[in-house]
Amino acid sequence: MHWIDVVEFSFYMVETFALPFAIIVFLIERRKQRQVEEEELYQRLSDEYTNFLKLVLDNADLQLLRKTSPQNNLTEEQMERKLAIFGILVSIFERAYLLVYEERMPKQTRRLWSSWEDYMREWSRRADFRAAMPELLEGEDPEFRAYIERICRQSAQSAGSNMASVSSPRQQARSGY
Repeated sequence: MHWIDVVEFSFYMVETFALPFAIIVFLIERRKQRQVEEEELYQRLSDEYTNFLKLVLDNADLQLLRKTSPQNNLTEEQMERKLAIFGILVSIFERAYLLVYEERMPKQTRRLWSSWEDYMREWSRRADFRAAMPELLEGEDPEFRAYIERICRQSAQSAGSNMASVSSPRQQARSGY
C-alpha cells in the first residue's frame, strides 16, 4: 500500500464515520444548550415574579395576596399603589408571554409556560385586577393583550357561575341544606 492509498483510506474513514458522528454530537450539544438557555430564561422570569411577590408583601395593607378583592375601601394613595403593582405584574406577564409562549410548544416549553398561565389565571380571578385591565393593557403587545383578556373573560365567567351556584343562607334554609 502506498502512502497515498493510506491517506485516501483515512479520508474515507473520516468521511464515513467521524463526520456524521461530529454532526450528531454538534446537534445534541446545541439542543442541550437551547434547553439550558430556556431554563435560565425561566429562572430569570421566576426571580422577577419572586421580587414582585416581595413587593406585594411590602404593601400588605392592599391585601393583594387574598384570593378575592379586599372588601374594605382603599384610600386614594392605596388605589394608586395597587394600580402600580398591577402594572408591574402585567409587565412581567407580558415579558413571559413574549419570551416563552409559542402556538406550538415543545413539551419542555409547555411545562415552563403552564406555570405562567396559572399565575395569570390566579390573578385574573380577582375582580379588581380584571377591572384594571383596560388601563393596564394600553399599548401592550396585541397578541398578549388578546391572550390575557381571554383569560380574564374566562375567570369572570367562572366567578359568575360560582357565585350563581352558591345559594344564600335563606335559600339553603328553605331547601333544607
